[in-house]
Amino acid sequence: MQAKEAASRLGITQRILRHYESEGLMDVGRTPNGYCSYTEADLRRASRIRDFIAAGFSTREIHSMNACLADGSDGPCEDGIEKLTEKLEQIERLRSNLEEKRSALIDRLAVLRSGLTLVGRH
Repeated sequence: MQAKEAASRLGITQRILRHYESEGLMDVGRTPNGYCSYTEADLRRASRIRDFIAAGFSTREIHSMNACLADGSDGPCEDGIEKLTEKLEQIERLRSNLEEKRSALIDRLAVLRSGLTLVGRH
């Protein structure tokens, strides 16, 4: 199938499909006239790439998880659990850091607002 139909079925743009290919995450076949020709296996691979990106993985990180993208494996992909666990830990650290910043902002806003209230009473 052509890129337009593949993108539509995946719920992404043709540009994103081209990006996956340009990053070396997909090797898509071509028709004699040079158009991309996506197979069902290509769609499954693109879907996995899309899901990893949605989960916060960069294309560089996805490269290291190539076995997780391929069809033909009934078991877990090599290092997949470890990579997903590492990503979850990274997200938890970021979340904690953001929560600290959020709390600091809330505290600062409270101080500023109380100062404005005091100034308004004079």
